[in-house]
Amino acid sequence: MSPRDWGLASAAVALLLDQASKLALLYGFGFRDMVAGQSVPVLPFFNLVMVWNPGVSYGLFPAHSRMGSTFLVFLSLFAVIGLGWWLWNAQRRALAIGLGLVIGGAIGNNLIDRLIYGKVADFFHFYVFGYDWYVFNVADAAITFGVIALLYDALMRPEAHPGHEPG
Repeated sequence: MSPRDWGLASAAVALLLDQASKLALLYGFGFRDMVAGQSVPVLPFFNLVMVWNPGVSYGLFPAHSRMGSTFLVFLSLFAVIGLGWWLWNAQRRALAIGLGLVIGGAIGNNLIDRLIYGKVADFFHFYVFGYDWYVFNVADAAITFGVIALLYDALMRPEAHPGHEPG
């Protein structure tokens, strides 16, 4: 597989897992009918919680109006187009996988959810020893791991190390 193929596969997997998990929780387990903030305890450090997020990943930049939501849709669309162009020309697997994960997460989170529901459905809530993490979804995790892959690629690529000849 070429780096582009890896990236496209990563985007497809991230998008499918995100949308499948949302469909299962919203309609299969009835989270769509739950009151916002209502939770289901799963493990001593993990709950499933129904949260409708008006912002982007991890609740950043909330949009509370139709104009704000429309802005976030177009911002996501432009980001996906730009990252897609970068992915199409990517020559390294880690770079392509990172871009694919971010693209798949952005399409699932900020485009599909926002177009269907006007906001993003988040469910996963981890906490331990009095600390807790934002409520997030599979797309948020894909975007986070995609950014980690992009950082890995930027730090580990052969041209980043002076004196190292690419093989």
